[in-house]
Amino acid sequence: MAKFVLAGKADCPLYAQAERLADTLQRTLPSFKVHKIPVLPSEWERWLELTCNKNGWKHEESPLIWRELVEQGGKGMILGGYNDFVDHCQVYYGVTSKIPDDELETIVAENLETQLSLIAEEQHRLSLIHPCNVWITGALCLTSQILIPFLLSDEAFPDVQTVALHLLHLSGDEEDMQTLKLDTEDLALGLLYRVTVHTDLEQAFHEAHVVILLDDFNADSENESDEARKQRVKNLSERYREYGRLIDGRADKEVKVIVSGMSFVNMRCSLLVESAPSINSHQFVAIASQLVNEVRAVLADKLCVMPSDVKDVIVWGNISGRFVIDLRWAKVFNYPGAIRVPPSFSQPVLRVLYDRKWLETEFKPLVHQQRQILLSNTGREAAISATNGILQVLKAWHGAYGPDKFFSVGITCTDFYSLPHDIIISAPVTWTEGKWSLLKGVTVEGKMLEELDLCANELQQSQLNTVFSFHSVFQ
Repeated sequence: MAKFVLAGKADCPLYAQAERLADTLQRTLPSFKVHKIPVLPSEWERWLELTCNKNGWKHEESPLIWRELVEQGGKGMILGGYNDFVDHCQVYYGVTSKIPDDELETIVAENLETQLSLIAEEQHRLSLIHPCNVWITGALCLTSQILIPFLLSDEAFPDVQTVALHLLHLSGDEEDMQTLKLDTEDLALGLLYRVTVHTDLEQAFHEAHVVILLDDFNADSENESDEARKQRVKNLSERYREYGRLIDGRADKEVKVIVSGMSFVNMRCSLLVESAPSINSHQFVAIASQLVNEVRAVLADKLCVMPSDVKDVIVWGNISGRFVIDLRWAKVFNYPGAIRVPPSFSQPVLRVLYDRKWLETEFKPLVHQQRQILLSNTGREAAISATNGILQVLKAWHGAYGPDKFFSVGITCTDFYSLPHDIIISAPVTWTEGKWSLLKGVTVEGKMLEELDLCANELQQSQLNTVFSFHSVFQ
């Protein structure tokens, strides 16, 4: 089978004549097929350059005609321009064609009008599409790659028709970014509208509806000097300040901002809030799910159950530093006690965990060890846990859970037990109609309040150190 491709400027008379000749052959020869590509005059030179570079051809005029080797595979075989096509048809098929001038003018006008009409229709169609713009920073990290397929599902965005995914990794390798783009497109998920990749801040966060920040602090090695570490903290701090300024100026005013990672989680979120004064601080949250899951894993090991059997653990304070574990609401399922109970039956953790000395002395150090074991064994972030935490928060923000479901997340401290107002602190919250609120009925007092004050002081001190370090660099 012979399949020819005719491409040319929509207002080109030679393209119109080649088109008429190809139509004649297609009507009379069953094995002759033609595909036409009319291009707007203003776009022709760029289109021709890209096509020739892609195929290794040299051609400078309209039309461009080639034959696709359908049965043999591989790239097409270029014939050339109009005269080359006429000669080919005369030699192989004994057919030629000459169009009267008046008819030629009609075909040229119809070609141009049709192409303009198609473009106008496509632009109108695109204008009716309003995708949810989701930005991911640190897009080449493992958490991002695990997260992307889940973001393009009704589960994460139940009321969204399409998602435009924007992947940002500062100083990322261009080839790696393009590979990530192709991998994402190859998922062929119906919710995906388009994917863009970025290695700089030129377009960052334009009209963003959701921003997920995965840029984290990871030491180059265990032997990293204090000076090198301080410099990396300064660089990270300035990056998040710039992120905040861009979100403030470019993002949708109802944007949802999620900060995830293993290090300086509260601080990074606080820098964003500080740098984006026109965005409601309630629209920024820091993910504490990794820490909560580490607590659940240690408790599960002690109680001889699965981590999934431990529910409703609360973590207060600094997600990446000093924190307070609150087990007053925690419960355990399938506990192997003296009496066998059904799987749906739960018991308070503090009722079945009799070893109070273990809780006071060994429990929290074991939680710290849980994270260190992961980092030392894998050398990377807790990507699966982080992904799950991000998805839970997104689902909660979009009304997937009832009012009784609560999460520990880093939020802006407002009127919490006389704590400072300018910090991000982990606390238990529920979501109702897209808004979070502190878990009702929870109180902090006595020793727990003293510990929480220490957490707040640590967070304030880290912010002051960050500000001082930042200014010292630019003085």
